[in-house]
This record gives sequence, structure tokens and C-alpha cells, in this order.
Amino acid sequence: MKKWAFVSDFDGTITKKDFYQIVIDKYFNEGNNLYNKWKSEEVKDIDFLASVFSSINQEEDIILEDIKAIEIDEYVPAFIKNVQNNNGDFYILSAGTNYYIHHLLNHYGVKGVKVFSNEGYYKDNNVHLHLESSHPHYSERYGIDKSKVIADLKKEYDLVYFAGDSEPDSHPAKIADETFAFAQLQDLLKKQSVPCIHVDNFKEIEYHLRKKGLLQD
Repeated sequence: MKKWAFVSDFDGTITKKDFYQIVIDKYFNEGNNLYNKWKSEEVKDIDFLASVFSSINQEEDIILEDIKAIEIDEYVPAFIKNVQNNNGDFYILSAGTNYYIHHLLNHYGVKGVKVFSNEGYYKDNNVHLHLESSHPHYSERYGIDKSKVIADLKKEYDLVYFAGDSEPDSHPAKIADETFAFAQLQDLLKKQSVPCIHVDNFKEIEYHLRKKGLLQD
């Protein structure tokens, strides 16, 4: 067994704004109605994202510039290196798509991070999702079942830490050894009586991991 791993959600956790919201704001104002249907559970998460991502209608170089402009927690690249330098593995676990995640990681020069997410690709001026219902991590609602990913990682590591910010993250939070909760995930887990550590940024997470002796200078 490996010692430990840190798994992080991407949109709203590593980034300061969800990519779908950026797309709606810039290219797909009609998506606000779809957003309301999604929030009222009339539309599944993965169907909402598929509709938004396929409504960009821009050349790929413009989409890539939009991706590079996504604001992230500026401490994340250093945090990832600290985890890796202290015998930990860092993973990204996202119900979005690996298309923009990989591009943004490359933009910031982040190396050695495996991404668990829905497969995405550029075609005909939009970003499309490719889902395999036979995949062991498949979820009909989210595309990817984050709980199954965490469960598999726990077979490889003594300790698995998780960070997230929203409803899809409430499920893996129940399985991870410890969860760092951002934003609305804090109240969601409180209502479900799931223990977590409330944080606002990755520097705060690093503080807790240093107290545990997992991160050292």
C-alpha cells in the first residue's frame, strides 16, 4: 500500500469559477434557463453540462484562450508540488471534462497529476462529451461516479484526502478518510452529519496537512 493521496475536485475548488458558468456568461445566455432546470433536478448534471459545452460555437483557439484565462487558487501549483515532494500522489476528480482540465494544467506547468473526469473533445466549434456506460466509474447522473473513484484509490493508499465544493462532492466525502470542504459543500455535509474541515483555500489545507506531519519543508 502507498502511504497517502490527495484528491481534489476541479471547478469551484481549484478554480474560482465553474467552466460551465464561464460558457453561459460569454456564449450561451439561454443556458440560464437550463441552469434553473438543472438546479430543480429536472435535468441531470451530465445532460446540463453536455448542452452547455456544445453551445460555445467558437474556434478552438478562442476556447483555449478562455480556458487559460480561468482563475485558479494561485497556491495550487505549489501545493501539488508539496504533496508530490512529500511522498503523496495528487489526483483531480471532476464531473466536468478532462478537456479543459488538461489544458489548464499544462498552462500552469503542473506535472504528474492524474485526472479522473468525463472524456471531452473539440469538434465543430464545440466541446463534446464521450461517455462509456460500461466504464467502472460510470454514473448516469454525473457521467463519473466520484465515490467509486475514491473507493478504488482507497485500495491503493493508506490514507485518501479529498477536497470539494458542491453537491457531487458530498458523495465521495462520505468515503474519503478526511474531506476539506469549500463553499456550499460545508452546509451540505453538516446537514448529512458528515465530518469535514471547513476551508477557503489551499493554503489552509496545507496548514492542516502540516499539522498532521504529512507535509514538511
